[in-house]
Amino acid sequence: MRLNRRATMAGLSLVELMIALVISLVLMLGVVQVFMASQTASRLSEGASRVQENARFALDFLERDIRMAGHMGCVNDQAHVVKNQGDPVSHFTAATGDGSPLDFSVSIQGFDAPETAPGGSLTLGAAWSAPAALPDAIAGLSPTPAGGSDVLVLRYLAPEGVPVTGISSDGGNAVLDMDSSSVARLTRDGVGVPTLFGIADCGHADIFAGELDGARVTANSLDLSRYAAQPTGQTMLYRAESMVYYVGINPDTQQPGLRRARANSGGAYASNEELVEGIESLQLMYGLDTTANIGLSTPPAGNITRLAAAGGVSTDANADGAAQWLRVGQVQVGLLARSPSPSSSTAPANAFSVLGVSFANGDRSDGHYRSSYEVSIALRNRLFGN
Repeated sequence: MRLNRRATMAGLSLVELMIALVISLVLMLGVVQVFMASQTASRLSEGASRVQENARFALDFLERDIRMAGHMGCVNDQAHVVKNQGDPVSHFTAATGDGSPLDFSVSIQGFDAPETAPGGSLTLGAAWSAPAALPDAIAGLSPTPAGGSDVLVLRYLAPEGVPVTGISSDGGNAVLDMDSSSVARLTRDGVGVPTLFGIADCGHADIFAGELDGARVTANSLDLSRYAAQPTGQTMLYRAESMVYYVGINPDTQQPGLRRARANSGGAYASNEELVEGIESLQLMYGLDTTANIGLSTPPAGNITRLAAAGGVSTDANADGAAQWLRVGQVQVGLLARSPSPSSSTAPANAFSVLGVSFANGDRSDGHYRSSYEVSIALRNRLFGN
C-alpha cells in the first residue's frame, strides 16, 4: 500500500524548475525594460513640458516690459528729444549714458557677454564669461550676472497712470493729489511702496523721488507748477521703472534662471527676484532706426534697417552712447532654456543656435533637456508716428 501511494505522487523535476525560473526571469526582464523605457519617456516628456512652460513665461515677462521702453506719458522719449525742450527731466542725475540706475536719458541699453555676438560659439558645460565693463550697480547684483548671457536695462513710466486732481506746494515740496479709487495702479506688480514716480502731460515729463501716502504723493524740494491738474490739464502720475533683466545662478538650487532687478529712488537695485527658473542664456539683438542721430532737425524715420548686438549699437558710456540707444525700435530676444532636473542620459544630436550664437555639446552630457526660443518685439512707444 505504501509503494502504491508513492507511485501515484507527482511533482516537478529539477530541470523543469530551472526552465520555469529562466522563463520567469526573461519575462521579468521584459517588464523591467518596459518600465524603464516608460520612465525615460515620462522624464523626457516632463522635461520638455517644463522647458516650454518656462520659456513661455520668460518671453511673456520680457515682451511686456520691452514694449514699454521709451514710454513717457502720451509723448515718448524720441518725440521729446525731437521737440528739444529738455524733456524728460530727471531729478536724479545728469544725462550721461553711463548706465546709472536712475539715468532716464536712456530707456533701453544692453551689454553683451563675450562670444555671444552672431557667429559666436559656446560649449555646454564649459565656463562662460559674463559681460565686461558692466556699470557698478549691475556688476554688484546678488547673484551676479552669469556668463554666456546678455544683460538688458529698461527704463520707462508704467503702462497705467493716475489722473492728478490737485497740484500744490508745501514748504518747497510738491504735493500731488489723486483720485483714491485709482491709486492701486501705482502699486501693481508687487511694488507695494513705490518711491520712483513720473509726472507727464502731452507736453512735458518729470521723473522724481516721492513718498506715497494714501491718495497723495509728496516730492521733496521740487517745483511741479508747470503742470495743470485735471480736468484743466492732462496731467497723469505714473510709477517710474528702472530695471535690469539678466540670468543669474540661484544660490539655493545652483540652477540658472531669468532674474529682474528693480531700482529704487536711492539708485540701488533693491528688489531682485527670480522670475523663471531654467533659463540658461539670454541673447539680444537690437533693431536700429535709419536716422543715425535723432534730433530736432533729424527726426526718426520709423524704419528699422539694421540689426546689431549691444556692442554694435554703442559701447560709449556717455551722451553719444545714449543717443545711439535712442535709435532702438525693435529687440530680438533669444532664450536657451533647460529642464530644472536631468531628463535624459544621452546628449542631443545637434547643437543649439540662438540668434546666431551656437551652443555646442560638451564631451559629457549633463542630462538636461534643452530648447531654444526666439521672438521679435517692437517698442510700441517708438513706432513711427508716436
